[in-house]
Amino acid sequence: MKKKIEILAPARDLIGGIAAINSGADAVYIGAPQFGARSNANNSIEDVAELVKYAHLFNAQVFVVMNTILYDNELETCRAMIWELYDIGVDALIIQDMAIMEMDLPPIVLHASTQANNRDADKIKFLKDAGIKRVVLARELNLHQIKTIYDEADVELEFFVTGALCVSFSGNCYMSVANGERSANRGSCAQNCRLPYNLIDGNGDTLIRNSHLLSIKDLDVSDQIPNLIEAGIVSFKIEGRLKDVAYVKNNVSYLRQKLDSYLEGSDKYTKASSGKCTYTFDSTLSRTFNRGYTDYFVNERHSSIGSWESPKSKGQYIGKLIRTVGNAYEIENGELLNNGDGLCFINENNEADGIYVNKAENGKVYPNVLKEIKDGTFIYRNNDIAFIKIVEREDSAIRKIGTTLLLTENENGFELIATDEDGNVSTVILEHSKEQTKTGESIEENIKVQLAKTGFTPYSADEINIMFSQNWFLPISKINEMRRTVYEQLSEIRLANYVREEHQLVKTSHPYPETKLDFMYNVSNKTARKFYERHGVTEIEKAFELQWDPGKSRVMTTKYCIKYELKKCPIHQKDIVGVKVKEPLVLKQGELEYKLKFNCKPCEMEIWEKDAEFEIEEDHFH
Repeated sequence: MKKKIEILAPARDLIGGIAAINSGADAVYIGAPQFGARSNANNSIEDVAELVKYAHLFNAQVFVVMNTILYDNELETCRAMIWELYDIGVDALIIQDMAIMEMDLPPIVLHASTQANNRDADKIKFLKDAGIKRVVLARELNLHQIKTIYDEADVELEFFVTGALCVSFSGNCYMSVANGERSANRGSCAQNCRLPYNLIDGNGDTLIRNSHLLSIKDLDVSDQIPNLIEAGIVSFKIEGRLKDVAYVKNNVSYLRQKLDSYLEGSDKYTKASSGKCTYTFDSTLSRTFNRGYTDYFVNERHSSIGSWESPKSKGQYIGKLIRTVGNAYEIENGELLNNGDGLCFINENNEADGIYVNKAENGKVYPNVLKEIKDGTFIYRNNDIAFIKIVEREDSAIRKIGTTLLLTENENGFELIATDEDGNVSTVILEHSKEQTKTGESIEENIKVQLAKTGFTPYSADEINIMFSQNWFLPISKINEMRRTVYEQLSEIRLANYVREEHQLVKTSHPYPETKLDFMYNVSNKTARKFYERHGVTEIEKAFELQWDPGKSRVMTTKYCIKYELKKCPIHQKDIVGVKVKEPLVLKQGELEYKLKFNCKPCEMEIWEKDAEFEIEEDHFH
């Protein structure tokens, strides 16, 4: 059997979920009323149920995100909600807190969220043996590491393919909670990583002023899809449960077309759901929200990944500013711009700045405010008004399930049989007197025209056959009624034939790879503690949220490295380092102050609060 490869799209809400499916998603992930890591993208059980029904029609799946850490007083609410989600047909839950593994659950499939910090083969293998069906891998991994995990853990693997990156290892960022009590692990990250900072060295000198030093570009590894599939990835996830419909449709359609061209003619892989999509727009990732793109570490560390000028969307590169003439700009490729577009550029202070296009004509751009921009400045469009208008239209992405229709006769009249691309069959019988056509000519062509009008249904009639013994006459109203009924029935049959995968958890006690867990394991309730203890863990620190020591804590661990971005890395850039920076390096933002610690062996950077004490590693790598 061919292995199914899936595109997994975010849904902020029901409308976003339907748009994702119409654009070609094989699965969508959505928040329920509570416990999702985006607290402002929650949805009612009724809306999730509606989305499940729509998705299942196309054999697409719905995953519900319940990936926050839980407190003792929330466990019962969470358990009850899981039963409700199971009852409405949800395909799987994406979880972080191991307390869920201890609950009395229905046979619902569980996926381990990227918040569960999935980067080591032994821990991923542990999760698989504990009953987790799929693991969402950490975004920091490279192809070689993914392949090793696949070979050793033998579990379904999901990997992010486009969208925003967390600068921290997911689940291990405590910046937000440490300076304002908004916990990222509880769904309310304050995005401290997107603020501007000053960078100060160990001598107290300011190296960089007012720059977004922890803000990184967005991810795009779409050109690595074939390599990632070969390494073991079965699901490609788009980040963005807070993004708008245009972003979702643009990303999904872009990936759908890329993946389809790879799957075409493959004898090993196939797509994971039904139907074909048609689009009225040419998807281009840069035309909706993005901060510029990086392939992160999929091919090892090889270029800068910071987006220091601005955490906002950079958009699509248009061209350089040629010159300013009167109250207008002349821009390379200016003919691409439309009235109402938003433009973005980096000004003399190295800050992102923007203007709106009031009018674009004859290659000149008249802005809402004439700002002084240096000739030669790169101009980007971060609000492409005409493109967004097309994409937002409901009919810009249409998905149809292929069918074959056969109209034939029986003793008392006629029957219409619809067979869909998955082999489901719907039959409608019409009792009707048989009369020949007045002219004695066949009206087969007219009948075919009527039967082909599948309109707003999720079906296309790809082949229509008529088998009559004589040139029978049928009123148009009857033909249309049969067509409507045969497709309505087909939808009911498809939903009835949908098979949801089920998995009943059985309590396990195989040893966890560690016996001591620090606060980065995010254990925030007695039930998760019990889970780890049964699996041989002897010491468990409380989650950061329950115990931090203000001023002295490690608030982030990341693969992103400011020394590398400054071209001062003693390992990867030893030929160009020149004068070493004086440590400790400090990030300062108003009252906020953090110290940076560089662990060169695992190639990681840590961010500590300002009163923390640690030894600075000497570079022993020369």
